[in-house]
Amino acid sequence: MFVGVGPSRVRDMFSMARKHAPCILFIDEIDAVGRKRGGRSFGGHSEQENTLNQLLVEMDGFNTTTNVVVLAATNRVDILDKALLRPGRFDRQIFVPAPDIKGRASIFKVHLAPLKTTLVKDNLAR
Repeated sequence: MFVGVGPSRVRDMFSMARKHAPCILFIDEIDAVGRKRGGRSFGGHSEQENTLNQLLVEMDGFNTTTNVVVLAATNRVDILDKALLRPGRFDRQIFVPAPDIKGRASIFKVHLAPLKTTLVKDNLAR
């Protein structure tokens, strides 16, 4: 990634969200940019840290009248920078567990329905 591209994209993303308010801004796999800072970066901040810093700045610029809801998803909440989880940023966490066998079977039934197969969906779920 070129230096400065990440922060610029974050600024653009939040600018578009404000223009299209009311809206929901969803950031999938936020751990890609929201990882704890302070790792091994030589010669200053890494591009990832600069992108995270810009994300934090943008989120601090929001208030309840902005009409933009920011949601994010991760499988690795344990590696997120604590600054992301402060009040006013991502201060609410909703844990979504992996589906049980019955849930997995239902998922397979939906996604395999259009396919001609002899697979037993319940067996796949185990």
